Amino acid sequence: MLRFNDLRRCLEQDDYTFELQDIKEPNLFRDIFSYGQVPKVPFNYRLSPMDPPEEIWITDTTFRDGQQSRPPFTVKQIVDLYEMLHQLGGKRGLIRQCEFFLYSDKDKEAVNKCLEKGYSYPEITGWIRANKKDFKLVKEMGLKETGILTSASDYHIFLKLGKSRQQALEEYLDIVRAALEEGIIPRCHFEDVTRADFYGFVVPFAQELMKLSEESKIPVKIRVCDTMGYGVGYPGAMLPRSVPGIIYGLIHFAKVPSQKLEWHGHNDFYCAVSNATTAWLYGCSGVNGTLLGIGERTGNTPIEALVIEYMSLRGDDSIDTTIITDIAEYFRKEIGHHIPPNQPLVGENFNVTLAGIHLDGLLKNEEIYNIFDTRKLLKIPPGVAVNDKSGAAGILHWIKTNLSVRDELTKSHPGIIKIRDWVTEQYARGRVTVVSHEEMLEQTKKHLPELFETQKAS
Repeated sequence: MLRFNDLRRCLEQDDYTFELQDIKEPNLFRDIFSYGQVPKVPFNYRLSPMDPPEEIWITDTTFRDGQQSRPPFTVKQIVDLYEMLHQLGGKRGLIRQCEFFLYSDKDKEAVNKCLEKGYSYPEITGWIRANKKDFKLVKEMGLKETGILTSASDYHIFLKLGKSRQQALEEYLDIVRAALEEGIIPRCHFEDVTRADFYGFVVPFAQELMKLSEESKIPVKIRVCDTMGYGVGYPGAMLPRSVPGIIYGLIHFAKVPSQKLEWHGHNDFYCAVSNATTAWLYGCSGVNGTLLGIGERTGNTPIEALVIEYMSLRGDDSIDTTIITDIAEYFRKEIGHHIPPNQPLVGENFNVTLAGIHLDGLLKNEEIYNIFDTRKLLKIPPGVAVNDKSGAAGILHWIKTNLSVRDELTKSHPGIIKIRDWVTEQYARGRVTVVSHEEMLEQTKKHLPELFETQKAS
């Protein structure tokens, strides 16, 4: 059957039917995932059309997937972070939903306290196992939607669950029907989709879900889970690793609406952010992540990175990005969470320069070596740390950044040279650490006492 696509102004095949391939032995794609070697990225040069949806958004799993990698949050910490997610997402709900465990008393208390705030965004949703008994928890909490674990790869179906594809499909559909009978929106988590047989299981399963949605008149959502971070965004890459191919295939072949599709990625191969953006660009409305990217193994896609990506793609300057800094400070001071100093946007040194040649440019114009106006957008001015590579330019920049000084002070000032010589001598003796703020203050008072006299006089 053909239909005319009004958007692309071309005739297209409209009716695609894919049957479940109920094979006896699991397809583990051993030519790609040999386990004893780095996974391979084969190409077949089939290009999927880039087709960003009209509206894109972010969903959060900090309190579900994120909590699986660290000591549990307290109820207060969950409520505080939920409040900041609300502030960061804004009134229009860039951060659309927030996912919670529902099993322990503490989980339930946290959900209730967040619900009491009455916010439309982020909407609170649940996560349950593929177990009918768990729907009781969702109903008791008064939630409208829940995630359901519906693993997609033969690694999970055969090796973990010990089932056939047919058995898994029937059990999954049975659970989804139970959710729909309760009036709950099911969000099916296609676990390990980047190692799954796309046309032999993923698309047939998705087609069945869309039939159930049509029959029940209740939305059925699909979260596409790149559980091991195998996804790649390269044009022409083959399935099952192709992010464009997965998103295009679910929309075009399984007829999953963009707004019912969500990407969930991990960062095992440093591709979490780029894969999430690729999912947006190829038609997926929702992208899932966690604050600071916390999560199992290498973590999830960082929410703060997704906010910046969204603003880059859509030119939306209405987001209060300073909340990102508030969140990072809360993790450091209230939770005691260690953030790597060089982590983009939130690490203590993300916009701190050490190299003298870069510092010389920073002194002339901070745009040369600062990613954007971090003072305005993140409440953090460009910083400088002093080491053996900083030179006189670095010392001068440290003084200008940390002290109120006259503009005519230059890197050739005798006091600056004496501090530079002291720093050089420190490292010649074998020092390996950055010069501390206190040490720099002491040296500046010693060699440039007039700066402090001026401050006293003013």
